Amino acid sequence: MVPIGVPAPHDRPRSAADRFGGLAAALFGLCVVHAMFGASILPPDHAGWMLSGRIGPDPVQYWLGWTAFARDGWHWPPGANPGWGMELASSIFFSDSIPLLAFLFKALRPIVEVPQYWGLWIYACGALQAAMAWGLLGRATRDPLARLAGAGLFVLQPLLLGRLGGHFALGGQFLILAGLWLCVVPGAGPRRGLAWTALVLVTSLVQAYLLVMVGALWAADWLGRVVGSPRSGAAGSGVEAVAVPAAALTGLWAGGFFLLDGGFGGTWGGFGQMQLDLLAPFDPGYWGGILPDLGTAEHMEAGNSYPGLGALLVIGGGLVAWLVHPRAPRRRDVVLLLMLVALLGFAVSHSVLLGGHEVAALSLPASVIERADALRASERFFWPVLYAALFGACVALVRGLGSRRTGYVLAAALLIQVADLRPGAARLQDFFVPQPPSLPLRLADPFWAEAASRYDAVRVVPTGMQARHWEEVAVYAVSLGLRTDAVYLARLDPHAVAGVNATVAQRLEQGDHEPRTFYVLGDRAALMRAVAGMSPSSDLLGRFDGIWVLAPGWRDQVAANSAAR
Repeated sequence: MVPIGVPAPHDRPRSAADRFGGLAAALFGLCVVHAMFGASILPPDHAGWMLSGRIGPDPVQYWLGWTAFARDGWHWPPGANPGWGMELASSIFFSDSIPLLAFLFKALRPIVEVPQYWGLWIYACGALQAAMAWGLLGRATRDPLARLAGAGLFVLQPLLLGRLGGHFALGGQFLILAGLWLCVVPGAGPRRGLAWTALVLVTSLVQAYLLVMVGALWAADWLGRVVGSPRSGAAGSGVEAVAVPAAALTGLWAGGFFLLDGGFGGTWGGFGQMQLDLLAPFDPGYWGGILPDLGTAEHMEAGNSYPGLGALLVIGGGLVAWLVHPRAPRRRDVVLLLMLVALLGFAVSHSVLLGGHEVAALSLPASVIERADALRASERFFWPVLYAALFGACVALVRGLGSRRTGYVLAAALLIQVADLRPGAARLQDFFVPQPPSLPLRLADPFWAEAASRYDAVRVVPTGMQARHWEEVAVYAVSLGLRTDAVYLARLDPHAVAGVNATVAQRLEQGDHEPRTFYVLGDRAALMRAVAGMSPSSDLLGRFDGIWVLAPGWRDQVAANSAAR
């Protein structure tokens, strides 16, 4: 690793060739995204690919949260989204709709309407990942082949592509590379503090997991500078120690993070249940086509920690190069290394897996586990470790082989990476087959359109995280302008869910129906309550598109266009 705070021999002002190389790297990143996801995701007025269900429920969640947020007025804090979820509503932050972009496109809405911006985001992530990798590798070499091939290894990464294939906000891993760049570039003083403050603020408006990773890198860099030069810039370091956390809190507040009262641990899983298997970086799973499948953990996060055979060979070669020509790290480097070890330990968690089997279990206080549950998908914290290892390996290869030879090695590794990841690429492309710009509602019976003209709200009973029928009902409700409690959010307050379900169950059983509201009945208990409380002479209980519905007061209104079945 390049010593922090010590100018490298190649430090000099950026040349035109350097800027052109950065653009070339960004173009390579765009080409990777285009090859993996296609061009059909790019037009902002094409949302069919998100709502088809082919990718899974998460893109539907993002679109629903954004659509409700965009149509509503501004609230305080700006990320508040009270129009989405009724009593379960919170903010744009918890629909994972990337608050940074949601704010931008909502502000532009009087000028231009953007139904979806995730295609733009996915393409931008590919370009920025490659461009940041180009800049990071510039700390080791100015050789264009080495930097471009190395950038290719950073962007052709299952860690990145797997997230862009569904968890779009988590594709902002260029923010991690920006943090690593700040950790290894020389310099101190106000400009460095401002750079960290801006980076942390932006990250806080993208995704919470990324914020913790970037925040950890800042803490390592800040502490390393303090340890390395304890007497210089003490006042500036103190200001930075306040400004950077304040920026994080400001971004979280603006996005609406603090509007949620509880449920930060999530509704399924917990810390130590979605951890990094010790063999996961060497298990190609569905991504690789050259190495054998090792068989590791099978939880929801498993499968995307394999860095590719080309990257593994580079890391292995870098380790050999370092062993041949070892260099002791400086004190400031040691702090960063210790932070990376801590992130790796958190990724592995207190329940250590090897090949899918628990080989060690550390006892942690219940209070610690409860707080760690907020970051339950701990396998993700392997990302900065892997990126730092890949960068460190490139540095070691340059020192051992020279820039020109390292360029050839990295180019060969990139070709191996492309060949190895063909199965994963094919799987990803299958998820993103072109779809029509817009799709018909899944609830096709004429009853639903008639109900939308008679009622203002539709409830799913019982409601909760991904309750039965939530997706088709939510898309129907948002598309036709109805309020609904059929939601799927990153976090839901369990007390709020329990309160809504108890109140609605009582209303159904007593026939105390809410004005201009009809009910989708998701289980037998809800159906029995609806039967007990309905008035057969005025209420409609029927099954439409296979879904049981109670429509209070239906028979007292104009006849519907559809008969119950």
